[in-house]
Amino acid sequence: MKVTLINTSDAGGGAPAACMRLLKALELQQVDAMMQVQEKKTAEPLVESIANDFWSRLKAKFNFLYERLPFIWFKAKDKSVRFAFSVADAGMDITNQPDILSADILHLHWTNSGFLSVNNLKQLFLTGKPVLWTLHDMWAFTGGCHYSGECDHFKHECGNCWMLRKPHSEDLSYRGFFRKKYMLKAAKNVVFVTCSHWLADVARTSALLKGFRIETIPNPIDTEIFSPKDNDATRAKLNIGQNSKVILFGAANIMDRRKGINYLVEALSILKNNYAGEVEIVIFGKNKEFDTGTLPFKVHEVGIVTSQTELAALYSLADVFVSPALEDNLPNTVMEALACATPVVAFNTGGIPDMVDHFNNGYLAEYKSADDFATGIRFVLNAGKTGKLAANARKKVLDNFSNEKVAQQYMAVYQSILK
Repeated sequence: MKVTLINTSDAGGGAPAACMRLLKALELQQVDAMMQVQEKKTAEPLVESIANDFWSRLKAKFNFLYERLPFIWFKAKDKSVRFAFSVADAGMDITNQPDILSADILHLHWTNSGFLSVNNLKQLFLTGKPVLWTLHDMWAFTGGCHYSGECDHFKHECGNCWMLRKPHSEDLSYRGFFRKKYMLKAAKNVVFVTCSHWLADVARTSALLKGFRIETIPNPIDTEIFSPKDNDATRAKLNIGQNSKVILFGAANIMDRRKGINYLVEALSILKNNYAGEVEIVIFGKNKEFDTGTLPFKVHEVGIVTSQTELAALYSLADVFVSPALEDNLPNTVMEALACATPVVAFNTGGIPDMVDHFNNGYLAEYKSADDFATGIRFVLNAGKTGKLAANARKKVLDNFSNEKVAQQYMAVYQSILK
């Protein structure tokens, strides 16, 4: 059985990280697996790139700009949704690539940003090969948005999209919805997998995926890399006081509208008035706009961290990891923190309850309540990192998200669709 995983890239975001981790997990189980990407960013030998010469890289860049710029300039309501909606009208035909031709199973992941168009996805379905499609967001069953917010048009048909500058009944989202409807008519042997139970429940209500098999399998994590570390060196490097409690926050882009940083700012202001201990904050991820000087505690900003070892050290340093996300599937940051025995405070939303057990390994705050979020941070800080919260955090990951457990779940689905 040969499996070819397909993702836009092998690094640079949540979906690439999850796909790469699955590739390594399958390799450990001796599955013959490769990964096909548009742009290769790592030195992983099991990853093959489409854009491997000057002209193909130029075409990939053109496809990205062709898809992005018209939407940003003419269609998007404002800058907050510029990358929240993918038209997928530009891409590459990869059906003749060696790892596609030789595969017994095609395993789709996240393919936007000019890699595979809707028509290219249909071409893969028409090969007749069994397809497993892991959903990292809602895009596969919407008119183009990756997360719909409070909109439920995908349950019937899209149109009048709140992300568009000029929404109407037959707008860009309506056209995207019906393009996918025709695409999925070619999907004869396709199984959809969601990383969280929340996304599975949402997908089952969608008009586009009615009648399709939908399974839930979480992302895997390397529990050796992401494990509790000695934090003295990291604390000294960042010049954090020995008696200070550390609150850690991070995301690929901390200003992403879904990451809820405004609620975190408000919660920290409330905490300042209700917690007597010394507190310092560490923030990682891309930040082009947020003024950390507005926070009521001392802030250490470390920027984009690409090393998993350095990330594990940051998680191990923290007394609590905070995730004020308003929409999220199964965020890697939450799982990584738990694997490093760091309790998590997050809103009770999306796929986060699959990982955070209230009062057991963290705190699930009332959705959009900054006051309850502050209560959660105070609860974890008072509990201390050496108690049951930390031990339960690590145990949750070992019991549910290890490479071996997740790979075996995928292998079972692979076998079932081959039959």
